[in-house]
Amino acid sequence: MALTVGLVSLGCAKNLVDSEVLLGLLSQAGYEITPRPDQADILIVNTCAFIEPARKESVRAILEAGGYKQTGKCRLLLVTGCLAQRYPEELLAEMPEIDGLAGTGAVPEIAGLVSRALNGEKVVAVGAPGYTYSSDLPRLQATLPHTAYLKIAEGCSNRCSFCVIPGLRGQTRSRPLPELVREAGQLQAGGVKELILVAQDTTLYGHDLAGRTRLPDLLRALDGLGVPWIRLLYAHPARVSPALLETLAGACHVLPYLDLPLQHADTGVLRAMRRGVTAGEQMALVQSMRRQVPGIVLRTTFLVGFPGEDEAAFQNLLDFMAWARFERAGVFAYSREEGTAAAAMSPRVPGAVKKERRRRAMELQKDISRRFNESRVDQTIRVLVERRDRRGRWVGRSGADAPGVDGRVYVKAPEPSAGEFLDVRVTKAGAYDLWAEPAGPAESRP
Repeated sequence: MALTVGLVSLGCAKNLVDSEVLLGLLSQAGYEITPRPDQADILIVNTCAFIEPARKESVRAILEAGGYKQTGKCRLLLVTGCLAQRYPEELLAEMPEIDGLAGTGAVPEIAGLVSRALNGEKVVAVGAPGYTYSSDLPRLQATLPHTAYLKIAEGCSNRCSFCVIPGLRGQTRSRPLPELVREAGQLQAGGVKELILVAQDTTLYGHDLAGRTRLPDLLRALDGLGVPWIRLLYAHPARVSPALLETLAGACHVLPYLDLPLQHADTGVLRAMRRGVTAGEQMALVQSMRRQVPGIVLRTTFLVGFPGEDEAAFQNLLDFMAWARFERAGVFAYSREEGTAAAAMSPRVPGAVKKERRRRAMELQKDISRRFNESRVDQTIRVLVERRDRRGRWVGRSGADAPGVDGRVYVKAPEPSAGEFLDVRVTKAGAYDLWAEPAGPAESRP
């Protein structure tokens, strides 16, 4: 009987693609994949180490997985991903339940590492983070069947002062455009109706191959496949070009949705963060996007409590949020990361102040989000139906909602099918979610 493997994937969508490749490689090697950790002979925790809360979550997941050595079938626990890449010695010294480590560059080696660990070796495969995913590698999709992530590049060549990613993932390495189109076609043939483009910085795509961004070229090529929804995440504000906006405005299947992590809106803080843009340039960019891409939905993230952020700088951020009225936004407290330039910066913002600033920013954003949702009441929108929830309601997402980070649409409908597009009329709005019922024939909005 084949040994069973269970995997816990933490962190971002890019890491989830790595997890899908790990599962694909192990399935190809003859292991049986199980979603039940208590039934797994081998447990893998694919970790995140971006900020302190992510590290703590990873450690908790490792400890929980280790517990299945006593309460389940587990005989082998491997830790992969960013935490293994960043702290290999510490993990081995402090967590004896770990049987092996694989860093971010060791994904293709996973089947051999598992085999060696089963033979009693304490495997450690943590070297240079040079791995780049290729569609030649098997991939076992872990998302819902109709939605898939397309990782267009690995690593990051930006040098934001707060970020550890270049050290964990290496420099930007773009995948060839024909290979991406081929993989997208394979996903489409497998039933995928929503393709989500991800990378550490999608707007850097192609710079290392062609000396210029090729993101508009890629979007146009993918648009020609006819995948109903194509969504773009993780764009850098310093690289959103007129050509990109023209492509977003003119494409048939690329959603008018852009994830644009701005991090702050005070020029002094942005300069200290090494973001390469000023507050004024960000304002001009938002105006340009609203003007050139009608109906665009903008998602962003902000960091509060960065070293040197005084009350005036924070107020500049609040004023910008109130002016820009991002339909979607997340706010995070700055996490001091050793080895980054920001770790040595001062003055530091006390933890209680960071927490309070995050609360104030999120309260503002909650009101903005609610007002946007209320403006959609009585509109007809298109929803991708995903599943029934525990209360028996059908749950879906509109084009304005990325999975895992944005809101949901609860649909009162008799029997739609998961993976089906449905035109619905919005009947009720909350701060983040919508409620709707099937609509009659009408032109729908995303």
